[in-house]
Amino acid sequence: MNSITNIIIKGSKEKPITLDVFYNQTNQPKPVVIFVHGFKGFKDWGHFNTIAKTFVDAGFVFVKFNFSYNGTTPENPMIFDDLEAFGNNNYIIELNDLGLVIDWVLTSDILCQEINSEQLNLIGHSRGGGIVVLKAGEDNRVKKIATWAGVSDFINRNKTSTVEAWKEQGVVHTFNMRTGQQMPLYYQFYETILANAARLDIGKSAKQLSIPFLIIHGTADNAVSINDAEELHKACNHSKLIVIEGADHTFGIKHPFTDTIYPEHANRVIQQTIHFFEH
Repeated sequence: MNSITNIIIKGSKEKPITLDVFYNQTNQPKPVVIFVHGFKGFKDWGHFNTIAKTFVDAGFVFVKFNFSYNGTTPENPMIFDDLEAFGNNNYIIELNDLGLVIDWVLTSDILCQEINSEQLNLIGHSRGGGIVVLKAGEDNRVKKIATWAGVSDFINRNKTSTVEAWKEQGVVHTFNMRTGQQMPLYYQFYETILANAARLDIGKSAKQLSIPFLIIHGTADNAVSINDAEELHKACNHSKLIVIEGADHTFGIKHPFTDTIYPEHANRVIQQTIHFFEH
């Protein structure tokens, strides 16, 4: 397997995107998968590197990346050492970043002999699932998508009783239980939602999709309700919904992932997604 990690490309604002590519060099076109991480996520979290190998073994080119404002840096792609960037992130930055990653994948000299540009697939986990649905709705280069524990609504999800305090103080904080960090979210995040409500309407985007759409969600997900999966499935009536009984938000994976075998729930998610993209 060929892998090139921590490639730096230009992000949608002034900060760079860091990405990894994985493939078997055959000089034959292969379908490509771009993986989109979620909130407080990063490209090297948990089993994401292992997932890359599994997809490559199944005949795909696999790409994963850090959003430019996810709080990591090219120097430390697994550490949230730029909390100022984290606080200034928003959904529009992430949508535009994903567009730039797609641009790079489809025009890269590294991958030009290896990818089939007509077989571009996206996977999004959690918040990344919402980003993937929106991007598929606005970019016809995307041919299939899958959401893993994906969110169904960005607009109402961020309507809280503390909005006035958020506006007055300019910032709220979200606690990262894994790292112990209090991570800032500046009020611009909410302002950006209000200013871009039409573009950020996941339900509308899902309803208008004509491409194949796989939705996978666990019944024991305490971060994103199974109701989100049901809402996505309802909006896109040709979508395929797989509900995994007892599965949590990360399908049994914790960071770091040091095992060589996936837990049952994670393995089912991965194998079902590969099958969906192959057929």
